[in-house]
Amino acid sequence: MEGQDEVSAREQHFHSQVRESTICFLLFAVLYIVSYFIITRYKRKSDEQEDEDAIVNRISLFLSTFTLAVSAGAVLLLPFSIISNEILLSFPQNYYIQWLNGSLIHGLWNLASLFSNLCLFVLMPFAFFFLESEGFAGLKKGIRARILETLVMLVLLALLILGIVWVASALIDKDAASMESLYDLWEFYLPYLYSCISLMGCLLLLLCTPVGLSRMFTVMGQLLVKPTILEDLDEQIYIITLEEEALQRRLNGLSSSVEYNITELEQELENVKTLKTKLERRKKASAWERNLVYPAVMVLLLIETSISVLLVACNILCLLVDETAMPKGTRGPGIGNASLSAFGFVGAALEIILIFYLMVSSVVGFYSLRFFGNFIPKKDDTTMTKIIGNCVSILVLSSALPVMSRTLESQPVREGTQAGGVGDEEASS
Repeated sequence: MEGQDEVSAREQHFHSQVRESTICFLLFAVLYIVSYFIITRYKRKSDEQEDEDAIVNRISLFLSTFTLAVSAGAVLLLPFSIISNEILLSFPQNYYIQWLNGSLIHGLWNLASLFSNLCLFVLMPFAFFFLESEGFAGLKKGIRARILETLVMLVLLALLILGIVWVASALIDKDAASMESLYDLWEFYLPYLYSCISLMGCLLLLLCTPVGLSRMFTVMGQLLVKPTILEDLDEQIYIITLEEEALQRRLNGLSSSVEYNITELEQELENVKTLKTKLERRKKASAWERNLVYPAVMVLLLIETSISVLLVACNILCLLVDETAMPKGTRGPGIGNASLSAFGFVGAALEIILIFYLMVSSVVGFYSLRFFGNFIPKKDDTTMTKIIGNCVSILVLSSALPVMSRTLESQPVREGTQAGGVGDEEASS
């Protein structure tokens, strides 16, 4: 009987592992397909030649797509953890949701941490150096020569980073034990390095999120149709049309020898056409879209921003007054054992909305910063180098999102970040 029980337990464990692997593969396949369509929408079409560079661009495209899919998975894991917990609480004995358990959630967090490290330290540097490589002088040109140069650059980069960390550790902490711990790459060095990257992402989020919260109103105002109050759109369209025709006639009558700057006229004409398109869109919009959608969206943005700021203020006050509120790195009650919000399903839904709102605001704030303004992708006109930079930036922001959500007292992050491998040192700081 003991042998049969042991075989049955092994079979059950094997089937559980196969089921979880299949679910992880299907989820990642969906994210990969969506990420591929997003990147190809912005990728420059002129990069699609039929030569050696085309193969290099295609490999870099696949690696960038993989990185973007991992970033999306890291962001979606927080809402997925919250939803899974509430579903297991509502239907604890349902046979059809038994696959949704704590083992699956922890497995997804571990995979997200593993793939984040892989993309950040291996795949993205490889894609960048492979894209910029030409092969060593004296060797036969080709894919192999470019791969060899890329691998050499990766080794040199790894030695450089290791040397910088070694020197910094020697200057800051002269303890021999801390110096010897750097030899343990897998157990100490890589997790510590990823925690440092996550800390940098937290600092970047702290810089981007307030900017994004203020810019969200402007961005939504540009995307939506504003109400027409005391405005005559027909008259504005008529004036813009006359201005467009005048610029077109002036541009057609000029030659390259004329003192006027043709480039400036073309840019002005393009701006006039863009303004005309916006006015025509406002004219074609229905009364419901103009007078109901725009105010409703602005009110929702105001409510979400107010709730986010209020939660952050309350959490900061709790940390200042109560020392027991500091994060201790303890595990939560587990998936499906207790509700992660005092308001039940409604509170969980509110947490999910705030998590997505924070991530969108941080991305908007990131692209609104002057230093990262050149990173904004353009449809059908974004180089692979800029795509790689965008993927790395989004990966860093997504790796710091659990710690940022923890600032808002999102309870699933406590368990998720530990399962995912994100260090608690930067969260405590």
